[in-house]
Amino acid sequence: MATLTHMSRTAICANYIDGTWVESGSAKRVERRNPANLDDLVGCVPRSTREEMRRAIQAAKRALPAWRDTPAPQRGKILLRASRLLEEHKEEVARLLTREEGKTVAESRGELLRSINILEFIAGEGRRLTGETLPSELPRNLAYTIRQPLGVVGLITPWNFPVAIPVWKIAPALVCGNTVVWKPAELTSFTARRLVELFVEAGVPAGVLNMATGSGSEIGDELVGSPDVRAISFTGSTEVGSRIYAKGAQQLKKIQCEMGGKNPVVVLEDADLDLAAESTVSGAFGSTGQRCTATSRVVVVDVVADRFVEMLAERTRKLKVGDGSEADTYVGPSVDKAQLHKVEEYLEIGKREARLVCGGERLLGGNYDNGYFIAPTIFDHVSPEACIAQEEIFGPVLSVIRARDFDSALVAANNIPFGLTSSIFSTDANRVFQAAERLDCGMVHVNSPTVGGEAHVPFGGTKSSGLGERETGSTAIEFYSELKVVYVDYTGRKREGKLY
Repeated sequence: MATLTHMSRTAICANYIDGTWVESGSAKRVERRNPANLDDLVGCVPRSTREEMRRAIQAAKRALPAWRDTPAPQRGKILLRASRLLEEHKEEVARLLTREEGKTVAESRGELLRSINILEFIAGEGRRLTGETLPSELPRNLAYTIRQPLGVVGLITPWNFPVAIPVWKIAPALVCGNTVVWKPAELTSFTARRLVELFVEAGVPAGVLNMATGSGSEIGDELVGSPDVRAISFTGSTEVGSRIYAKGAQQLKKIQCEMGGKNPVVVLEDADLDLAAESTVSGAFGSTGQRCTATSRVVVVDVVADRFVEMLAERTRKLKVGDGSEADTYVGPSVDKAQLHKVEEYLEIGKREARLVCGGERLLGGNYDNGYFIAPTIFDHVSPEACIAQEEIFGPVLSVIRARDFDSALVAANNIPFGLTSSIFSTDANRVFQAAERLDCGMVHVNSPTVGGEAHVPFGGTKSSGLGERETGSTAIEFYSELKVVYVDYTGRKREGKLY
């Protein structure tokens, strides 16, 4: 099996359809270059056609009966083998991920560790796809529930976590007995290919997992609109997720969308400020701020605000920005030119809306000239209604909002359309538990960053951040299965009386 390190520098990312790697017939191709070193050509990614996506969907449809009838524990064993293979190839995949996406190698290794943990946990769901027995109001009548697969499911994933997010969708979809058609992000198609290779090596049968590269407006639209696809799980922007939800609803598809975030850290006057500062900086600038759980706002009470901003700035100025493959790099590049320009536009808006503390510019000179690097940036005295406080930037930009007290801090924290995750730093247990109840989001961290999660714990948000059942953990199977109720009458005769 060829890995990218053995491919030529002009490698073409093939589609995987019905158990075969097939190069797309499309003449449209996109170059993918290392965002930290634009001289490094990873390869070319074809923009597959709607017809190619239709072939992938039909392959999944044909493979469904046999996979559905495969006992769930056997499906789980394949996922367990996939976890072992991913662990065996962890360093190779981590370096490919860093080369293609830009995050540091340490962050890539962390992503792969989480992916391995998810595979191990979901593999066990093959032995835990349980229903329940329920007491009947009728004598000699048994009522129970079972879980059954949906059918063909479509998965659409982003570039910022090109292994973990696909894994936490593919694994529960497969263990529940569904077949999968996956459209990965164009920017990380080679990492996607390597992940599929490992699933295939683990024993996933032909047609059960299919992958096609291309644009959302073409093959993504075809996937969402196909009557043969019974469910769509999407991670990406709120704008795109809203369109997918609307289109899928027209065909009564099951839809799951994990979308944007504008996550706050609340820092109270009794907080451990050193811990809060370290956690805020890591949450804001780790992964170059390119994650939906990134800390993009910090709401700090006035009495400690000046000191806290100084602590943030001191730590931020020490962060090394550079190529993620270098061991001491903390902040990598923006993923591509379009994302770089988006962040630069928000930097100019921020300079008009607030006070620039540090950063605020693209880094140039030396090796920076050959990549998409932004200086980690802090804005202070940001209004809760400001553009940089309301809109997702997806870059290394932190907005500091000042609040009078605990109550006003929670009001400012909740004053956004998003509701993914949040943090509070305080040593007052009463206010910590009040905040856990009052923060309007899907996940709350106490005295720790807004980022991070565990394989066996649900993940997801509220408001414009999420629609549908939560991902990861035991709740992951809820989206990928249908609950069926079975009544067994063992009287052996017709019942008298009213039937409901």
